[in-house]
Amino acid sequence: MVAAALLPELWTEILVPICAVVGILFSLFQWYVVSRVKLTTDLGASSSGGKNGHGDYLIEEEEGINDQSVVAKCAEIQTAISEGATSFLFTEYKYVGVFMIFFAGVIFVFLGSVEGFSTENKACTYDTTRTCKPALATAAFSTVAFVLGAVTSVLSGFLGMKIATYANARTTLEARKGVGKAFIVAFRSGAVMGFLLAASGLLVLYITINVFKIYYGDDWEGLFEAITGYGLGGSSMALFGRVGGGIYTKAADVGADLVGKIERNIPEDDPRNPAVIADNVGDNVGDIAGMGSDLFGSYAEASCAALVVASISSFGINHDFTAMCYPLLISSMGILVCLITTLFATDFFEIKVVKEIEPALKNQLIISTIIMTVGIAIVSWVGLPSSFTIFNFGTQKVVKNWQLFLCVCVGLWAGLIIGFVTEYYTSNAYSPVQDVADSCRTGAATNVIFGLALGYKSVIIPIFAIAISIFVSFSFAAMYGVAVAALGMLSTIATGLAIDAYGPISDNAGGIAEMAGMSHRIRERTDALDAAGNTTAAIGKGFAIGSAALVSLALFGAFVSRAGIHTVDVLTPKVIIGLLVGAMLPYWFSAMTMKSVGSAALKMVEEVRRQFNTIPGLMEGTAKPDYATCVKISTDASIKEMIPPGCLVMLTPLIVGFFFGVETLSGVLAGSLVSGVQIAISASNTGGAWDNAKKYIEAGVSEHAKSLGPKGSEPHKAAVIGDTIGDPLKDTSGPSLNILIKLMAVESLVFAPFFATHGGILFKYL
Repeated sequence: MVAAALLPELWTEILVPICAVVGILFSLFQWYVVSRVKLTTDLGASSSGGKNGHGDYLIEEEEGINDQSVVAKCAEIQTAISEGATSFLFTEYKYVGVFMIFFAGVIFVFLGSVEGFSTENKACTYDTTRTCKPALATAAFSTVAFVLGAVTSVLSGFLGMKIATYANARTTLEARKGVGKAFIVAFRSGAVMGFLLAASGLLVLYITINVFKIYYGDDWEGLFEAITGYGLGGSSMALFGRVGGGIYTKAADVGADLVGKIERNIPEDDPRNPAVIADNVGDNVGDIAGMGSDLFGSYAEASCAALVVASISSFGINHDFTAMCYPLLISSMGILVCLITTLFATDFFEIKVVKEIEPALKNQLIISTIIMTVGIAIVSWVGLPSSFTIFNFGTQKVVKNWQLFLCVCVGLWAGLIIGFVTEYYTSNAYSPVQDVADSCRTGAATNVIFGLALGYKSVIIPIFAIAISIFVSFSFAAMYGVAVAALGMLSTIATGLAIDAYGPISDNAGGIAEMAGMSHRIRERTDALDAAGNTTAAIGKGFAIGSAALVSLALFGAFVSRAGIHTVDVLTPKVIIGLLVGAMLPYWFSAMTMKSVGSAALKMVEEVRRQFNTIPGLMEGTAKPDYATCVKISTDASIKEMIPPGCLVMLTPLIVGFFFGVETLSGVLAGSLVSGVQIAISASNTGGAWDNAKKYIEAGVSEHAKSLGPKGSEPHKAAVIGDTIGDPLKDTSGPSLNILIKLMAVESLVFAPFFATHGGILFKYL
């Protein structure tokens, strides 16, 4: 008999939900602090002073900028952005809701048919001496878990968007008091989203497990198999959110930049540009709602993969609930660690000058990683027995608790390495982006060549980091080790998301400052916030892609175990055709999403040109553009264009599994993982580098940058073209690919019993 964990079951039952509730309360507190920045012109509207600056008098007051009309204009623009984002998401969710109901039915019918819709108990898959609940029960509970995951994912994205649109104008107004005040508002708003998502994801999963346990009792194998539906629900919604939001934001961005900056030579976010509201709405629906759903999906899938493998290891066999909940205990500790880390940015240190912004955000990652290492050690000591066994493709492998601690740490630190490598290749403080900016001297072609080379080169170190973490974690604890390594990378998700959401909020704040006609000094401050946010958004994407690779592999291992495959032999034709097709899928998917952005941007460019040519007084600023038409173009294009890529990802595992069987499907999953990760990293980093090369020239901080500028110069125009090409790479195709590799793997795992029983019909009759 294996020893039990030090932490009693009762304490686990109490601690996990308490940590989740603490996370939710902390996010509500941050929201309350942000809400005290008033969008009114009454100086006495809020009385608290101090670091958060609600009651501080404005620095620019003597310049006459504390003007009622400026504040009213900010509030008006914020309302337009918020309404645009809400209306788009509601339209998107109508379509996604129909898909959710349809796919829930597919899950129930496919999984119920495994035992011919029998209601009799059956012999367990891994231990045939015991009886387990019928397949029909697994079908029903998987369907419920799928719906719960989908709804939680949608809510995560929607609430994140609401908070971001609530905070953008408040950040702009705080920028009048100094860059530090604006930073705190933007960062607190990001923290609201980060903690709300991490805590609600954990709480819903924990409650679901406990409710399902009432029916399943001792049948933990069936219980945690049904729970995998939660991960599938989360990721399927994230796919549509990421692709739809990505097409929306980039159609508007490309259209606004090509006509506004290059043809008409007007600044970014100029209110005369008809696409400017659509562009700012896009930042929220793509980078906030899409990213929120995406990272929630990663977290849900990593937890599900770990729980499935644990349920057929000694934890599940001996019904050790505390050890079984090890993945949830890691996430609970992560919430507490991120809470402490956030205080370093908002309360312990104050930002006074622009150059302190980026280090403050990077320190968040370093501090959370260091404290989390200690947190994982505590959780591993109290939450795990000193020795236990882990299921390893048909055998049980003996593992010590310190080995599992190292597995989680390897994932955690690999995430930090990927984050910093991404930052090195995408921040304009370092030579790679400066070289790309320098290449703009000779035109757009050399800029594109340098940018592509940078993206390909930036893949090398992250892939080594992922490869080492896979090797170490698999050597210690088989596929369970890989799953907890992915959870380690995602354990500081609250901080990661806070940093990530900060970027689009700052971007919007800059746009609002420009549109409201605020002074050049305020625009400089919001630009500084935005430049730091651009780099942190790239770091966030690096985290998302790295964790997706580990999550996908862990799910792949769980799928192979569940489908009864002991080895995946690359030399068999069934597997090799799967590998080739799987490696092709990310290219097919990227082609679809890139072309969607291109065709939507084409319509947008034509509309913006039409308005400039036909509305008298638009360039002079005496007439208002028709923003609504541009918003409609983006909305219609993204809703229509998100369906084909979504169908490609959702139908591939079903078609391959049903017609070609589990061996070919395992090849498809391996192929898509291997090629998808490389394309995703290079696409995200290429786009990020082009964007920051443009900002480097625009800011003109160094002598080198001044020699390339100012705005409107030939090198600047070449940089804008590079940035425009990079937009769909970094915000549509790249980030969506990590969902492709995770979603196909989790879908295969959920349908594994069906494929194992009824799959491969072509090979059966050939």
